Amino acid sequence: MAAARTALRSLPDFLQTAASRVMPVLRSLAHAAIDTVFPPACLNCRQSTGAAHSLCASCWAQVRFIERPFCERLGTPFAMDLGNDGLLSPEAVANPPVYNRARAVAHFEDGPVRQLVHRLKYNDRMELAKPLGAWMARAGNELLVEADLLVPVPLHRRRLAARRFNQAHALAQTISAQCGVPADPFVLARVKPTPSQVGLSRSQRALNLQGAFRVTDGMAPRIEGRAVVLIDDVMTSGATANAASRALLRVGAKSVDVLVFALAV
Repeated sequence: MAAARTALRSLPDFLQTAASRVMPVLRSLAHAAIDTVFPPACLNCRQSTGAAHSLCASCWAQVRFIERPFCERLGTPFAMDLGNDGLLSPEAVANPPVYNRARAVAHFEDGPVRQLVHRLKYNDRMELAKPLGAWMARAGNELLVEADLLVPVPLHRRRLAARRFNQAHALAQTISAQCGVPADPFVLARVKPTPSQVGLSRSQRALNLQGAFRVTDGMAPRIEGRAVVLIDDVMTSGATANAASRALLRVGAKSVDVLVFALAV
């Protein structure tokens, strides 16, 4: 594609105009040819679908998307529409989070959402970052239009070496491409090799993550006075988001919001 663009720029103006009109048609024909040879498949079950990078009707029906009405702070959905915007859940009132607002695409539960997250996270299905990140960009639009910087939740260096990539960074790259807000994976570091959070209570998770994050040396000016959106794949108790937000606010971030693909409700 880069070579084609270079060649196009070298043409006379009238030929550039003609070529620029033809190129989208050629791209569409190329995509159609590829879809004929390799029909689009469901991201989850691999059954045939009508469009690439999507879910089949059966998997789509199993996803519980999070839409309003939901708690303005935690992003957790309400059972019924009370007719008022900006309402807070009892949990947000009793235990307000460190971050300002959280938004998510869907409930984290058995089925396609859990399977997609686990395949991205543990099975090296890096191609899933693009469709999942695109869904996140839509779900978090109200956060992103106010954001100055995207910060993926980092992995500790030992876990990063074992896994070879950070799924939060991959998602942040896609979201950045969608909304135009820059993503920086280097401003925040995970300095404490915390054990797995699975099976821990809310208070145990919070204790486990005390002091786990800090802003990288020399990166405070990158954060100071800026609206930051933390990016991660899943939020369960909010302990990770709170610990990371606290580190960012400590060096002068104007605000910290959280955007995840899935929320454990």
